Amino acid sequence: MLKQITTTLKNLLPAEDVHAHCDGPCGVYDPSSARVAAEAVLSMTKKLIDLEPKDNSKEAQIAYQNTFSRFVQIKEEQAQIAKEELLILWTDYFKEKHLQQYPDLHTTFWKAAKLCSACKMEVNQQHAQELMDTVQKIHNMFWESKERDIPWYQAS
Repeated sequence: MLKQITTTLKNLLPAEDVHAHCDGPCGVYDPSSARVAAEAVLSMTKKLIDLEPKDNSKEAQIAYQNTFSRFVQIKEEQAQIAKEELLILWTDYFKEKHLQQYPDLHTTFWKAAKLCSACKMEVNQQHAQELMDTVQKIHNMFWESKERDIPWYQAS
């Protein structure tokens, strides 16, 4: 009975066909989530480099190891988030038409994804900074492609 009512309603009030150039409605993509994650990677990398045990006591060593492992976990999680956010922009937002405007688009995103992986595997401030710089370049490409002037900023 419910199926028959639903079919009747569909026939009486058919839905219009819609077309989209991306997986979601325009406006849902934004490189800011990749920036926030990349910034966390850089922050945790700096904290890891600066981290030292207070002394050689057992308690200080345990506290150091606990903090170190937490910072590493955060760094790796945020590097993965940055990678996923960047891959979504690359594969879902940017289209073939953008390649004319940005001939290095694929290389830029490939480099960013590789930097996310490098930041997960090591504690390297240079790579973390390169990731931030590449995310900034992607931010600029993204907003230029929308003909909008959205300034780059960092939270820290």
